[in-house]
Formats: sequence, structure tokens, C-alpha cells
Amino acid sequence: MNRNLILGGVFAALIMAAPASAQVTIEMSEISCKDFAGYEPALKDFIANWMRGYFMSKKNLTVVDSQYVKRNGEKIARYCKKLPKSSLMDAVQKNAR
Repeated sequence: MNRNLILGGVFAALIMAAPASAQVTIEMSEISCKDFAGYEPALKDFIANWMRGYFMSKKNLTVVDSQYVKRNGEKIARYCKKLPKSSLMDAVQKNAR
């Protein structure tokens, strides 16, 4: 009986020690428009928010204007539809104003 209890405790400890989720590294400059279009919605939101912050900081903008974000998102989507092999960062740089 003690043996089963000890084995159960060891097994539970091993399961709890396993990492809950793996860390993911994304190389933003290598994402193509086509890649981005195929991502799950949660990953798309994550990448879009990172891009928005990155380029707004480059322009030294501290206020988020929802109309500005919407307009630029539509421009980028049109650009990516025409040029799916283009990098997403290029699409943002050429269309975000």
C-alpha cells in the first residue's frame, strides 16, 4: 500500500513539474502576408497589437485613434491580398500613415 502511495506521489510531482506551456518565439520580420492570413484569431490579434505598438512608437505617437487603426488595417489587408508573398512588416510600413 505504501508503495502505491509513493509511486502516485512521484507521478503527481512529475506532472506538476512539467511546464504548463512552451515559450514561443516569433520572428516578426519573417511573417508573410499569406502566413498571417492563415493564423488563428488569437495569434493574429497578438501580432497585430505588437505591430501597432512597434510602428506607433517609431512615429512617437502616444494616443491610439480607433479610426486610424481601422483605416490602416483595411489598407494593410488590401495590400496583403494583392501581394501575399510580401512581408507583413513591409505591408505595415508602406500602408500605415
